[in-house]
Amino acid sequence: QVQLVESGGGLVQTGGSLKLSCAASGSTFSMYVMGWFRQAPGKEREFVASISRSGSSTYYADSVKGRFTISRDTAKNTVYLQMNSLKPEDTAGYFCAADRWATTQSLAIKDTYDGWGQGTQVTVSS
Repeated sequence: QVQLVESGGGLVQTGGSLKLSCAASGSTFSMYVMGWFRQAPGKEREFVASISRSGSSTYYADSVKGRFTISRDTAKNTVYLQMNSLKPEDTAGYFCAADRWATTQSLAIKDTYDGWGQGTQVTVSS
């Protein structure tokens, strides 16, 4: 089972940027589809972005397309989420997720993923 640890969250002003990191251990990183989800208070956990095992394909929620970029570094067993042009509605806990069997049809569904990090808080002030 893969273990995931997120970092990089914080407080930023509207229009600012943050880069989240998720370090994976305990299993072969390249075997996993990786995803980022977020959850605001009182709301469901929602898909943000995902990246294929090779890193050649990326997928984004419409709400973050053009502003966020997901990437992965196999040598460092780490997946990143670069967040630019942040808005107050981006405020949430951000969670890294991993799954060996996710497909393009399932990667945006949180129940697809069986490995989760503890989350890192992102707060965007207006």
